[in-house]
Amino acid sequence: MGMMKEFKEFAVKGNVIDLAVAVIIGAAFAKIVDSVVSDLILPLVGAVIGKLDFSNFFIVLGSVPPETAMTLDALKKAGVPVFAYGNFITVAVNFAILAFIIFLMIKQINRLKKETPAARQAPIVTPEDVLLLREIRDSLRK
Repeated sequence: MGMMKEFKEFAVKGNVIDLAVAVIIGAAFAKIVDSVVSDLILPLVGAVIGKLDFSNFFIVLGSVPPETAMTLDALKKAGVPVFAYGNFITVAVNFAILAFIIFLMIKQINRLKKETPAARQAPIVTPEDVLLLREIRDSLRK
């Protein structure tokens, strides 16, 4: 029963609950960023570069069965090994945008966070025995 008690104490700590909430919000936020990248940014980049669609960049590594369309989805469904570097480009762009957005959020939070003034340190009280020893030392010097 001691292990269950330890686990309960661990699970209800503030840090664990905060982490769980952060993971859930992060997963939802990642979906939003993924949509922004795949639905808004990549089409614009593709239009500027020349109507490129990064998700269809791949290299076929095996033999393609007859009557299989040469699209990434069709090849994957057919079980053909493909080197899908276009998906990697998309994920890398997603990561860069997500990291930049998080950087901006943290920068703004730090800017808005009120710095607490440093607490005044109380003067250090010298122990009485040290004061007496100093008096004795000073008396001996005279």
